[in-house]
Amino acid sequence: MHSPEGYYANERADVIALLPRPVARVLDVGCGAGGTARGLREAGASEIVGIEIVPSAAESARAVLDEVHVAAVEEALDDLEGPFDTILCLDVLEHLVDPGHVLARLRELAAPGATLQVSVPNARHLSLVGDLLFRGTFGYADWGHRDRTHLRWFTRRDLIELVAGAGWEVTRTSVPPLGRSAALHRITRGWSSEFLVAQIYLTARAG
Repeated sequence: MHSPEGYYANERADVIALLPRPVARVLDVGCGAGGTARGLREAGASEIVGIEIVPSAAESARAVLDEVHVAAVEEALDDLEGPFDTILCLDVLEHLVDPGHVLARLRELAAPGATLQVSVPNARHLSLVGDLLFRGTFGYADWGHRDRTHLRWFTRRDLIELVAGAGWEVTRTSVPPLGRSAALHRITRGWSSEFLVAQIYLTARAG
């Protein structure tokens, strides 16, 4: 996971690499300081609209995005003009009271065939299981996997159910680059990564 200092400027190059090209008109929900902008431009973004609740981060994003709405996502959706060809929800859904409702609203703003890209913390990560079993604590922290501002937790199965229930067609789930655990991932046909990765990635399509 990224550091607290770099949270709002994270470029998320590995996530952008998953997106169908060109990404065309993009909505970046929770855009932070606009760290994804360069990669999105390189991927063919014709326009990037952001939503960011933290004013200082939104101000930085304005320098690299075409338009930034400073508000909670639930409020900002009323002011957006679709359609969007690519919608990013990177480390966003876990902060929402009703992520299913937000995903359904985003579906209404999506162009036919649009791509939704999501990332969330993995609720099955071994560190969480270890803390619960052996330390007797959930282990909330100021940032990272168990950020104390997270309201929701998802396994891969939970995330698929949530996104599909909001009207999206889930096309794939994946994980961040695996490094040393790549061989184990192959041997176990991906099963080991359910417990070894801190995040889950999901790609969906608007039918």
